[in-house]
Amino acid sequence: MSNLIKCNHDVHTIDREKMQTLEMSLLSHPYVQLHFPCSNRYTTFSASCRIQKTATTKAEKALFTESFDQTRCAQPLSEKKKRVFFLDVNPLCYEGSKPSLHSFGRWLSLFLSQVSLTDPVIAVIDGEGGSEYRRKLLPSYKARRKKFTRHMSSLQRFSSGHVGRSYQVINDVLGKCNVPVIKVDGHEADDVVATLAGQVVNKGFRVVIGSPDKDFKQLISENVQIVMPLPELQRWSFYTLRHYRDQYNCDPESDLSFRCIVGDEVDGVPGIQHLVPSFGRKTALKLIKKHGTLETLLNAAAIRTVGRPYAQDALKNHADYLRRNYEVLALKRDVNIQLYEEWLVKRDNHNDKIALSSFFKYLEESKDLTYSGRPILYNG
Repeated sequence: MSNLIKCNHDVHTIDREKMQTLEMSLLSHPYVQLHFPCSNRYTTFSASCRIQKTATTKAEKALFTESFDQTRCAQPLSEKKKRVFFLDVNPLCYEGSKPSLHSFGRWLSLFLSQVSLTDPVIAVIDGEGGSEYRRKLLPSYKARRKKFTRHMSSLQRFSSGHVGRSYQVINDVLGKCNVPVIKVDGHEADDVVATLAGQVVNKGFRVVIGSPDKDFKQLISENVQIVMPLPELQRWSFYTLRHYRDQYNCDPESDLSFRCIVGDEVDGVPGIQHLVPSFGRKTALKLIKKHGTLETLLNAAAIRTVGRPYAQDALKNHADYLRRNYEVLALKRDVNIQLYEEWLVKRDNHNDKIALSSFFKYLEESKDLTYSGRPILYNG
């Protein structure tokens, strides 16, 4: 951590016109959970990751096409505050549904050379047993997601030693690029990021979360934005509060409440339509837009009529069911972890090119993970 120094926030923008036809479908990917052991020359705590596949209506796509701002290093947020980046490591380690360290290397090289530059970057990884808390609440949570170790051994004949070495390689390249790695056992990475992001914002910084995970949208605010990898274009793209409102015509809290009602198939969270088939997405969207949040809607339904009889009865009779969904889908912001000042200083990027070139060379020589395309080497 002593190698990190205070932050320079240079801004680089790219041609936005090229992205006018980009649609939300580019952001859809199947989720596969990773499971890594932990070690790094930096303090390592623990974390979680996920890649999702979401259905997008034509109306949402149209809104998204109009609002989405493809950038390279653009800063849609206020220029006054310095940025701190979080990198959600686990979903970047997959090429589609297949584990791929080449994929991680490509996205990392693009992230460091085109997005964060010398801004501080904090990498976060799933902790051991990170999903257990939510699975106790809802056994179906992530039940269909494959274990990293099982997927690796079936596809590439990996032993447990190979899996451990893969994590060590990731940890090593991040360390050489002066990126601390955080891993908190018993917690998913999303919750660790949510907790640390709040601490970073409280210190007067802006937060940018590098991840394809839709769950991070609930954190978006004037001081928190997301930068997403777009595989078809081989680049990262910023997604802000303005983009969110243009796409969904509501605030992030409303979207989380909406998902609690209609469910999340990717995360294994059933919607209320499993209990009340007539209670569909249209009804849920109408009620959430009117009342703002799930809790406000449930409180209103408890004392007065808020919709048609089937919706009114469903909200009153299944309030606990919906509140459980909320507890499962909402990111925790109270993980027991404290921000280190060393994580907020300028990142020394002088070793990036050597570290990433060595990383790709190792992958080509070891052939530990197959890759169907050509690796994009760091061009910093």
